[in-house]
Amino acid sequence: KNCETFNPLGPWLVTADEVPDPQALPLRLWVNGELRQNGTTAEQIFPVGEVVRYLSHFMTLYPGDVINTGTPAGVAMGQPEPKPYLRAGDVVELEVEGLGRQRQELKGA
Repeated sequence: KNCETFNPLGPWLVTADEVPDPQALPLRLWVNGELRQNGTTAEQIFPVGEVVRYLSHFMTLYPGDVINTGTPAGVAMGQPEPKPYLRAGDVVELEVEGLGRQRQELKGA
């Protein structure tokens, strides 16, 4: 899932002290202006602390490491046919409330 260019972040990230409650962050994703995903970190199966504890059992985590935990409901695979897969030219915007919003335009391979 995380090949080169597959995990856009930034241009800035925030530090842990700037996030009052990592289990209460609203998440939204739009494709070409259409809201496709709308959830919160409270809906995650495992709390952030538990994910960090689990990963720490078999790998060393360093300051600045990013842990990808999945996505809220609304992905194309869970939609009826025809599936709304992303295509070249689509514009995807992702927002984590309080952390920021980013925008990517998909390009052809």
